[in-house]
Amino acid sequence: MLVPKLVTTLRTYDRDQFLGDLTAGVIVGVVALPLAIAFAIASGVPPGRGLWTAIVAGFIISALGGSRVQFGGPTGGFVVIVYGIVQKYGIDGLTVATLMAGAILFVMGLAKLGSAIKFIPRPVVTGFTSGIAVIIFSGEIKDFFGLSMGAVPSAFIAKWQAFGAHAGAITPAALGVSVASMAIILLWPRVNRRIPGPFVALIVMTAAVQWLHLPVETIGSRFGAIAASVPHPQVPHLSLAQISALVGPAFTIAFLAAVESLLSAVVADGMIGSRHRSNMELVAQGIANLAAPLFGGIPATGAIARTATNIKNGGRTPVAGMVHALTLLVITVFVGQWAALIPLATLAAILVVVAYHMSEWRTFIAELRSPKSDVAVLLTTFLLTLLVDLTVGIGVGMVLAAFLFIRRMAEVTQVSAVADESDEDVHDGDPYETDPNAVHRRPIPKDVEVYEINGPFFFGAAESFRDTIGRVARKPRVLIIRMRYVPALDSTGMYTLSELARRSRKDGTTVLLSDVHMQPMVALSGSPALAEIGEENLFDNLDAALIRARELVGVPMVESEIPVSDER
Repeated sequence: MLVPKLVTTLRTYDRDQFLGDLTAGVIVGVVALPLAIAFAIASGVPPGRGLWTAIVAGFIISALGGSRVQFGGPTGGFVVIVYGIVQKYGIDGLTVATLMAGAILFVMGLAKLGSAIKFIPRPVVTGFTSGIAVIIFSGEIKDFFGLSMGAVPSAFIAKWQAFGAHAGAITPAALGVSVASMAIILLWPRVNRRIPGPFVALIVMTAAVQWLHLPVETIGSRFGAIAASVPHPQVPHLSLAQISALVGPAFTIAFLAAVESLLSAVVADGMIGSRHRSNMELVAQGIANLAAPLFGGIPATGAIARTATNIKNGGRTPVAGMVHALTLLVITVFVGQWAALIPLATLAAILVVVAYHMSEWRTFIAELRSPKSDVAVLLTTFLLTLLVDLTVGIGVGMVLAAFLFIRRMAEVTQVSAVADESDEDVHDGDPYETDPNAVHRRPIPKDVEVYEINGPFFFGAAESFRDTIGRVARKPRVLIIRMRYVPALDSTGMYTLSELARRSRKDGTTVLLSDVHMQPMVALSGSPALAEIGEENLFDNLDAALIRARELVGVPMVESEIPVSDER
């Protein structure tokens, strides 16, 4: 249902809820201030772009979203991909990629693909999330220690080699500010949980740096003052070749925004006992990422930490998210000029804490005790995200997970000969003994063999079927393929059956299909495979197939041999 949660919640809105939303919105607006600035700087863009992302995208995500309590804005997950795009394509390239991602998200929502995101394997999500956390941490080492060095290499290994080469160039004042900031962030919740620790660290350390005249780099010394005026909407001009090159990054932004926002919405649902509208959430994310870049913003999505802070402070409707955006707007316009005094070491400390929480290291370690295939997906995604690129990490991780899933499904599907079930000694104490539809309860004529497929018959299981059938020592006159446990049949499975019927006919063998369920029957209807097998050779149950087999081999069925049950 593509109806924003705001419309639903306002039907029963009252004064008490407004006060709760107002309080939560203001508090989260204060929390979002240092985070928006820090994420922008870490992404390689001016700090003001992070603030306007939180303002524009944050307001839209709350006003149009499918969650009661979701807060949106720039997040740590985008730091890596945004930094890479800016370095390669510039700010204009980032703007175009974000606009394209917004359009992709909007279409995903209209196409009702919100529920499909839940099928992304957990090892892939954990792998790239942990990889991003390590990259964010690595990107803050220079400012955290105040290293006197030039530009930091973008490659992960080269970056740490550069840090090692400049290990003796630490600025004691910057390191002291970083450690003090981190201590405040970690210890302040013991004093007061309503006022956010990052905001307290930002105020205290900014004042300390100015009062003590500490020689540390600030936002103003590196980026200049933050403009207090509202930016004018602008659309960049890029060539068709540049736009084509940005398709990959745009899909990566859209994928990451969809996954992160819906994961955040699911977590929020568990905290308040609600249920979000995933498709409406994607539509809102799309509109937000179409609007924010026009005002100089960067990619935005649902923010789990800010959403949880909202809930803990009493926010229960989208009004809280809208208040949070308006709070940031007021701060940016009237107090934004003072943001130039914020020390970069404090922002680095804030992002180091964000990276720690984002790493999900406990989940990562727990995943290492999973089946080997899941561990392979986890480590492949993690290492490729670190050493190559986030896009490559996600892409290879998804493909590897898909192949391993196909392999597991192929192993589940079994093909076996069951004509020898007529040997009662084989089934002494076997489940077949109590199965009224087992083959051994039916007399199998000479020159007739029965094979059974157990599981979905798709392209992953086709090769196993060919191998099993290829081991048939003699060529029977009739080969019955029993499909009572085949819930699904794909085009490769149909082609395999068609090829079997064609080859068998050359050997003088007729192929019959029995116990064909609805989905395989519909798939076969009107297909070349049905023409090859023959519609007269498809049967609802094994008994009908055996009657047809007796006709083909010329062995009549006497009345005493007719089974009592004709069920599958």
